[in-house]
Amino acid sequence: MPVSAKKQNDRDARQARERLRAYRARQAVHEHTKKRRVRDNLIAGGVVVVVLVLATVFQITYFSSGPGKPVASPKATATSTPTPTPTPAATGKNTGDVPSKSLAENRTWTGTLDINGIDLGVSLDGAKAPQAVSSMVSLTQKKFFDNTKCHRLTTGATFKVLQCGDPTATGSGGPGYSFGPVENAPSDGKYTEGMIAMARQTDNAYSNGSQFFIVYGDSTIPNDSAGGYTVIGKITSGLDQLKTDVTDKGVKGGGSDGTPAVTPTIKSFTLK
Repeated sequence: MPVSAKKQNDRDARQARERLRAYRARQAVHEHTKKRRVRDNLIAGGVVVVVLVLATVFQITYFSSGPGKPVASPKATATSTPTPTPTPAATGKNTGDVPSKSLAENRTWTGTLDINGIDLGVSLDGAKAPQAVSSMVSLTQKKFFDNTKCHRLTTGATFKVLQCGDPTATGSGGPGYSFGPVENAPSDGKYTEGMIAMARQTDNAYSNGSQFFIVYGDSTIPNDSAGGYTVIGKITSGLDQLKTDVTDKGVKGGGSDGTPAVTPTIKSFTLK
């Protein structure tokens, strides 16, 4: 039976409305998807920004105050100044796990310092330099010095020292702690042949560590604002051979202050 014109028109209108609703539904889904994609991108971008900011903050914190803080290698301020041991700024107190000064037992410690097979007799005064000698006794007991190199030699007319005790052989290494005060230092700055003394930072009495120097010829080392350099003891034998085999060979490349031409290696250091 033929469909009337009115019914046909109604059906066409209904189908048109359905197509319109379907189109609008698709548009709504599309708009929602686009908005969600924009939102997700913004969130992702925000996360990246936050991560980058946190990473930047971490790096600034780590490198400015954390364990990765670079320490500038110190330089001698005068030709007659032993290379200092890098430590934090002067605080007027010990830093790190410093051995108790009671370890020195207020007595004389004797032993042998073997450098390149040369047995140097050593005597340390635990009564006159209790804190420094206690540190040396503790380090030798731990074999801290074994197989380390003496990194500096001076050959000036009035400044003759061989500096040792840095495990890195760079002049900037130490035991992980620093201590003071200056003990048993000559008031007149005169260090006689055979003396063993502690190296430290200029003007910092609490910057002693593991570095020490052997005075192989009478030397004059001026005091600074912190005083002199702690004398812990002396070489009692073998110094002449050390001079012949090591110090007399001079400094690499010439000059009067630098790396020894003959590398002095501490094979062992014992005290009792």
